[in-house]
Amino acid sequence: MMDPNALTIALSKGRILKDTLPLLSSAGIELLEDPDETRKLILDTNREDVKIVVVRATDVPTYVQHGAASIGVAGKDVLMEHGAAGLYEPLDLHIAECRLMLAGRPGQQPDPQQRLRIATKFVNITQNYFAQQGRQVDIIKLYGSMELAPLVGLADYIVDLVDTGNTLKANGLEPLELITPISSRLIVNQAAMKMRHRTIQNLVEGLREAVTPATT
Repeated sequence: MMDPNALTIALSKGRILKDTLPLLSSAGIELLEDPDETRKLILDTNREDVKIVVVRATDVPTYVQHGAASIGVAGKDVLMEHGAAGLYEPLDLHIAECRLMLAGRPGQQPDPQQRLRIATKFVNITQNYFAQQGRQVDIIKLYGSMELAPLVGLADYIVDLVDTGNTLKANGLEPLELITPISSRLIVNQAAMKMRHRTIQNLVEGLREAVTPATT
């Protein structure tokens, strides 16, 4: 059982964890063991009052929202899809940057009068994006291999994260419309911010100082 008084930070394995650890180190928090060499999901740090829990990327907002973690790092795409109710978002960490795009065949521009079929795992974001434009769409939820959908006639377009664009190009697709830029954000449970304001604010400021040189 984890110490209920510990400040718990929720991170997801992969790019976010890798890019967040140097920022935490600059703020005085370091892991005591390599996360790639352990199966533990609760990791100790050099501070007895700070623990890191490793969860799925899509679960980070849920852990923070319900107070199982006081702080987390999540992509803006995850936060927009989740809804992010009950969370503060005090800092853009400017890591894991990419773009959420509408993509399709080269030169294929959406017809505003046509009811489009969109394949995506970002159902809420996609619905909101097209609703704001007054465009009608049918959304087909997929969890992976999104690029395949237009090639086999399952969908007209896809909405997905794009970094280099090489995967789209390799499958005969291209980005057509930018929905929103994406980066990872620091999120804080609202109740924890009130109860442990000084501790959390000091960490936020330490991370802000670590991020600032990369953004100036």
